[in-house]
Amino acid sequence: MGRHSGRPYEKERLDAELKLVGEYGLRAKRELWRFQYDLNHIRNAARRRLPLDEKNPRRIFEGEALLHRMDMYGLLEEKQNTLNYVLADLALTVDNSLERRLQTLVFKAGPLGGGCPGR
Repeated sequence: MGRHSGRPYEKERLDAELKLVGEYGLRAKRELWRFQYDLNHIRNAARRRLPLDEKNPRRIFEGEALLHRMDMYGLLEEKQNTLNYVLADLALTVDNSLERRLQTLVFKAGPLGGGCPGR
C-alpha cells in the first residue's frame, strides 16, 4: 500500500485520483490506494498461476480459490470465472470495486430529507 510512483507530483495521476475521490465520496486518497493495492494483489496472484500447466494441481486448487474469493467479493460474474479474464484490463478496475461500497451507494443516493429541520 505504501508504494507509489517515483513521481510524487505527476499531474495526470493526481487529477485522476482526485476525480475518483470526489466521484465516490472517499474520505482520503488512502482509501483509493487501498483498493488499488488489493486489485494489484489479485492480479499478481492470477499472473503467477497462469504460466502453470492447466492440469497442474496447484494451478487448479489455487486458481479455483482465487476465483471463489473474487466471486464472494462480487467482482466476477459466472461467465467471467477464468484466470484469463482476471488479467484482462476490463475485468478488475478500481471503479468496479468502488461501485460496490456501501458508502458509495449511500453517497450517490444523496440526502434522504425529512426529519426535523432544526436538528
